[in-house]
Amino acid sequence: MSKLPTDFDITIIGGGLVGATLACTLCEVAKTHGLKMAIIDPQDLSRLKPIQPNETFDVRVSAITRASQHIFEAIGVWPNMAAQRISAFRQMHVWEQAGTSEIHFDSAELSGCQLGETQLGHIIENRVMLSSLYDKLKQQDNVTFLFGKACESMQLDNDQWQLEVAGQKLHTKLLVGADGSRSWVRQQLDITTRGWDYNHSALVTTVKTERSHQETAWQRFLATGPLAFLPLTDGYSSIVWSTQPELATALQAMAEDEFKNELEQAFESRLGAITELGERACFPLRFFVAENYISDAVALVGDAAHTMHPLAGQGVNLGLLDAASLAQVIEQALANGQPLNSRKVLRQYERWRKAENMGMLVMVDQIQRLFGSDNRWLKWVRNTGMHWFEQLSPVKHQIIDYAMGLHGDLPQIARPMEFPRESFLSRVQVN
Repeated sequence: MSKLPTDFDITIIGGGLVGATLACTLCEVAKTHGLKMAIIDPQDLSRLKPIQPNETFDVRVSAITRASQHIFEAIGVWPNMAAQRISAFRQMHVWEQAGTSEIHFDSAELSGCQLGETQLGHIIENRVMLSSLYDKLKQQDNVTFLFGKACESMQLDNDQWQLEVAGQKLHTKLLVGADGSRSWVRQQLDITTRGWDYNHSALVTTVKTERSHQETAWQRFLATGPLAFLPLTDGYSSIVWSTQPELATALQAMAEDEFKNELEQAFESRLGAITELGERACFPLRFFVAENYISDAVALVGDAAHTMHPLAGQGVNLGLLDAASLAQVIEQALANGQPLNSRKVLRQYERWRKAENMGMLVMVDQIQRLFGSDNRWLKWVRNTGMHWFEQLSPVKHQIIDYAMGLHGDLPQIARPMEFPRESFLSRVQVN
């Protein structure tokens, strides 16, 4: 058995969607510049396999924007995802329990615009994305996988980090924390966060309904929190029900028929009866932002740097944009002969993504607060505002574009094909 390397240029702690996407995005850059990468994750991600057609749905799914799709296309993993299970959604209906107004978004409304979009986005199981990303990464000879192992310590040695993993010493020029909202890397660096618990949990499951979901994402704001039905293949829907932890626990523990009845009532039976029910799970919800995205020779990406309420489905998309942006900054630094781990280089990433992320983070938090209030005046504002918003097509189009990830200072590989993509794209596709 060949001995594992111990010296790396880039080490990513956290092999989830954001960490794996970053590694894929950097593969060709690393090949061009002779760099070595490592991914460390306590889970054994080497066991990931593509989902089979009749296999049970993954309980964790993500709403993927067009910007994220462009990233996956550029790194060559989108066809693999499409060959498994992806579900386009072309419309969105939003309404609330306490009002009479409803907002309807439709991709057909964009048919006359320059981009001519045919869908608002896709709902994709996390396992489908992960297996596709690792199918790509396993083909590379410049990536080392340290799975089923946790990083036990990290110590800065001049301008490199010395890591201890399963008793072995490793060295890396750049360390990336992609290890989620409870980031071990962030904690070791004593990077503070600002935020709060929502005192809500998200109950997630998969259901099949009597009537078709019509390739539509449905969201109803209840007094206890938002309930979303997200379209999957073969008439199934992924459920994300955000509510108080006690109610979420009770819903998870209910007998199947009782839960179906509760869900049908909460959703006003818009899609008829619930005919099938999958596994149920609960996850706590938080909002926070890290005071810093970087430190000496370290960058944080995804949930390690920021987390948000899932009501707009934007969390993973912001993380994927973090990954693409960091990769672009690294590629540009290497092309200009700069050290990839210098603070000057990493500050470019931090300034870029902090500015871009904050707008979405604040907007989603304010929506959650607005619809989570029982104040009678705010209820009137919500209902009246939704009524007028539905009538203002230009404003709706702007919101749709923003939610689809088609505006803002996007990294090059997240841009639509109609817009210029510079040298970075030509080097990112890995065969």
